Amino acid sequence: MLSEPKVIDNDEKKAKQLTVQWKDNIRKLMLEQGGLLYIVAFLLGRAVVLEVLSPFVLAFLASIWLLRREKIRPIMIIVVASSLTINAQHSFYIAIASITFVFFAGLSKSWKKQQKIIPLLVFLSSLLPRLSTYALFEELNLFGWTLAATEAVLSAILVLIFMQSVPLLSPKRYNPTLKHEEIISLIILLGSLLTGMIGWEIQNISLEQIASRYLVLWLSYVGGAAIGSTVGVVAGLILSLASVGSIFHMSLLAFGGLLGGLLKEWKKLGVSVGLIIGTVLLGIYGSGSIIFTSSLFETSIAVVLFILTPEQWIRFMARYIPGTNEHEQEQQIYVQKVRDATANRMEQFSHVFEALSKSFDAQKNSNHPTTKEEKETDYFLSNVTERTCQSCFKKEYCWAKNFDKTYGLMKDVKQDLEKGQAPNKLLDAKFSNHCVKSSKMYGVMKEELSYFEANQRLKKQVGDSRRFVADQLLGVSEVMGDFAKEIVKERENHEQQEIEIMSALKQMGFEILKLDIFSLKKGNIDIEMNLSVYQYHGEGQKIIAPLLSTILQETIVVKTEEVSPLPNGYCHFCFSSAKKFVVEVGAAHAAMGGGFISGDSYSTMELSSGKHALAISDGMGNGTRAHEESTETLRLLQQILQSGIDEHLAIKSINSILSLRTNDEIFSTLDLAVVDLQHGGVQFLKIGSTPSFIKHSDQIRMIQASNLPIGIIQDVDVEVVHDQLKDGDILVMASDGIFDGPKHITNMDTWFKRKLKEIETDEPQAIADVLLEEVIRATEGEIVDDMTLIVAKIVSFQPKWATIPLYQKHAN
Repeated sequence: MLSEPKVIDNDEKKAKQLTVQWKDNIRKLMLEQGGLLYIVAFLLGRAVVLEVLSPFVLAFLASIWLLRREKIRPIMIIVVASSLTINAQHSFYIAIASITFVFFAGLSKSWKKQQKIIPLLVFLSSLLPRLSTYALFEELNLFGWTLAATEAVLSAILVLIFMQSVPLLSPKRYNPTLKHEEIISLIILLGSLLTGMIGWEIQNISLEQIASRYLVLWLSYVGGAAIGSTVGVVAGLILSLASVGSIFHMSLLAFGGLLGGLLKEWKKLGVSVGLIIGTVLLGIYGSGSIIFTSSLFETSIAVVLFILTPEQWIRFMARYIPGTNEHEQEQQIYVQKVRDATANRMEQFSHVFEALSKSFDAQKNSNHPTTKEEKETDYFLSNVTERTCQSCFKKEYCWAKNFDKTYGLMKDVKQDLEKGQAPNKLLDAKFSNHCVKSSKMYGVMKEELSYFEANQRLKKQVGDSRRFVADQLLGVSEVMGDFAKEIVKERENHEQQEIEIMSALKQMGFEILKLDIFSLKKGNIDIEMNLSVYQYHGEGQKIIAPLLSTILQETIVVKTEEVSPLPNGYCHFCFSSAKKFVVEVGAAHAAMGGGFISGDSYSTMELSSGKHALAISDGMGNGTRAHEESTETLRLLQQILQSGIDEHLAIKSINSILSLRTNDEIFSTLDLAVVDLQHGGVQFLKIGSTPSFIKHSDQIRMIQASNLPIGIIQDVDVEVVHDQLKDGDILVMASDGIFDGPKHITNMDTWFKRKLKEIETDEPQAIADVLLEEVIRATEGEIVDDMTLIVAKIVSFQPKWATIPLYQKHAN
């Protein structure tokens, strides 16, 4: 009993292997070995239009000559053999025309631009044999010349068409999308093949009519009304040229393709009904009941064959038609591959920058500090002894016999000289008794010490620069790593939530076309959906967002929406988590002396990480130069922060850039507050700036930190102050002109707190205006320095529409 499942599994595996092998063999036979080309050649050999013209064969042979030359001989044999089924004269012409073309093409094979003259070769290869045929079998007159010229022109034109359609039958085709020109060329090729089936009948039922209607059904179902009607017109036109009695069928195929494409939403049944309706309506105006009955039978057989066609085959064809769902899925797969490749490359760059950062750190920490100091001392003493001890008669005594004592005394002397003082008396006595040139040694050591200290300062600057570069590279690596993760943001498995959301929306009467849940992480929810809304009146914000808030237990808002202009069209919505807080900002500023150009600059910016930044920069001095420095500082800050780099590293980067950018002593202060809109936390980074204040009800807290202005020193050690904001808290940031203006006020911090507490309004702009006015009044109307105030109010976010308890979760 235990062995039976294994036997069944083995049988299933063998069956699957046989199926795969069978499909692979069919594909090799039809594509790689040219079976499909042979079938096309056989049908085109029989294709005749206007009863005597056959422009298809030479055009097909020319395409084969250019694209798959190894198949030219068997295809020539096939087209000649198939032409025998028409008549001997037609076969004679096909044989002579084929040989003529191969002869001309062989002569021009060595030409570099053979592809451009192929239509001319086809024209001559068609014209000359046709004239010879008329001269041998019939009388060559003006009508014969006209037919021969028409056939030659059609052959030359069809070369250009077949050169686009024949590659579609190639096994090496890699592009999953058909261009519109390729679709039309393929339809013309298929219509040409249908003419090769003319004359095949079973009980007065034409096979070419069944095949043409089956083709219209297939492409109407795949491509809709546009493709369906195009196929009907082209196929009907070519068939009507081949048989004048088929001109009625051109209208039937075009109308049936149009109706079938319009009814494709009803799947195969709708497309079939469309063709049947077209057959009945046009059959009523036909030439008799016999023709109408035959036409209805032909349509019925085509419909049966179409319904029996596996859906998988049709969907496979749909991948190549632009505008279909299958084509969109194919494009999404392609875009995903490109996105993954881009993300992988970004990750590789991130790893490269991280490795470079570690390399700089490794260079910085490669030597132990003690070992490094000992080596530097050795280099220093070696330079000193080279100028003093090399010519001394006691060199052997001091360095060969008493190395440790000599080295130790010189090292102690160096340490005292480094402190800026002469060696103490005991050390001086010991060194003078040991060294006969102690005075000269002191002078050389002082001179070398100046070089040594300059070298140490230079090494420190190089070390600081190396550390700055390492931090920058690490910051860039982190940003690129985060960007790579954002690129490959894939939809996680949220089947349960998808079912719940779909069920809720359907209960409320929405027709959903597409639902994508990219993230359900708290505070970072990301949902997209396409749904049908009849006469949109804000249902996204009023109904769907509150509904999602109820289901996901978090406030959801509409991030973006694209509303269809049609009454019952599909709308696209993007939903995301709402931030718990919003920031209302007000600002007031005045230039020194009431001028127009202020040395202060301020900025407020929304960061992509769910934070809000407020910054004030005060350039050194007043006027245009100070304004340029403060503006440049904020511009760099905004660009760096919006790139995703951490605030601390952003400050260090700006400091390094500004300190290296100019040799002038022009510096800037920076007062930065970064508010987290999710939990209300705030970070203050104050670089040479004045205190800030937080007003909570009647309580006022002062925030201050001691850092030098930006650009003064190479290495900025940023002191970060953290605080927590609550709903209704007011944050006040000011430049130094606010606190330095009123000279008669001894304790400006206490005065500012009192004025802030006395203000009754909670509007940020009103508070900023009142505070600036109070400061100017305290200076008796004189603006002695640039003044800037930023006032921000932290408010809990309240969605416009509350949750609607129309949907209840069902217990499992």
